[in-house]
Amino acid sequence: MNSSLKILYIGNENDSSEKLKQDENFELTVVHNNLNAVNYLNSNQKPDAIICDYNLTGSNGMFLFDWIRERGEFNATPFILLTQEFSQDLFKLAFKKRVDDFYVISPSLSENLITRLPFLCKYKNSLKDKNVTNKKPQVYKMPLSKRLFDIFVASSVLLVASPFLLLIILAIRLESKGKVYYISKRVGRKTFDFYKLRSMRTGSDELLKKLAKEKNQYKTETKSETLETTCPRCNALPEGETCSPLMYIDTHQICDYWYNVQKIEAANNSSTFVKILDDPRVTKVGKFIRNTSIDELPQLINVLKGDMSIVGNRPLPVYEAELLTADTLSKRFLAPPGITGLWQVELRGKGGVMSEEERMRLDNEYADHFEGDNYSFWYDIKLILRTIPALLQSGSV
Repeated sequence: MNSSLKILYIGNENDSSEKLKQDENFELTVVHNNLNAVNYLNSNQKPDAIICDYNLTGSNGMFLFDWIRERGEFNATPFILLTQEFSQDLFKLAFKKRVDDFYVISPSLSENLITRLPFLCKYKNSLKDKNVTNKKPQVYKMPLSKRLFDIFVASSVLLVASPFLLLIILAIRLESKGKVYYISKRVGRKTFDFYKLRSMRTGSDELLKKLAKEKNQYKTETKSETLETTCPRCNALPEGETCSPLMYIDTHQICDYWYNVQKIEAANNSSTFVKILDDPRVTKVGKFIRNTSIDELPQLINVLKGDMSIVGNRPLPVYEAELLTADTLSKRFLAPPGITGLWQVELRGKGGVMSEEERMRLDNEYADHFEGDNYSFWYDIKLILRTIPALLQSGSV
């Protein structure tokens, strides 16, 4: 290193600050509170990096961080926050405010800082030399033509189909007891109540236990007891409440959210999870309305409410949406949730065979139509026309 890095240390001196003082690569200035730090910085001193204790006399390190970030001359100065003991709330706050680094004071802290400080200084200075422009966040705005079309189609179909819907509702009620519809939470541009006609029997706990033994597609003799039934979300709720509807697998009771989390993990780790083949819980009427997608008709109410559109990306169950955190995956949410869309049409056209990667690619492809002025009303019309033959399928997908 050609020259020493100038480091401003705010807080009580400890072993780490002493070792930084002794290192010839650093020129350390120590002050003990925010006031002294502000006076030092206002005297035209430009440290290469700032290290600050969170617990300071009369204030805290986040106050100083906010003061520094309000002044553009320190944008390229790394800020490292130290704390005596780990606090999850403080860590989240530091992450949210974009503190450059966060450490719990420990015997190994000095070694970490000696390695970390040169990297942070070099990185922050490299950003200063670049012409960085703040890109406006991508936002979704429903085109007026699309919204008017949604209202017209949804209200027209509901009006025309209402006599037939009444017959289907009556058939569902006569074949099995329970509500003729069900509501689940789905995620599109927001979380909303998602409506469908019921296609399965209700009150089938004992049947599910038998199915798990006899028709589990993934059952093995050696891993049949690997299902973990204790959900951390349910544990945080009052006794008797669950974070999602309950399922009954063999002799176990498990919530829908925790089951699906393990199902995804199982797919990655080759462990056992349950999938019922030719599920006999589906009623005769249910099989018909699934194959013809009549069970989707109540979603027209979602369209009228503004929760969904006729064409869009399929709204996801909450547990699936929570897993889409990467930019390449979450891009799909820039488009509205829809009853039909690009991957739904492709999926039905292929008889239900499609990889997750292809599905995500198609979701993102449709979302691209909402960037800038890319939206095309006629593109939606083409997808609707492709949906009509896709509905005339022989199997349920």
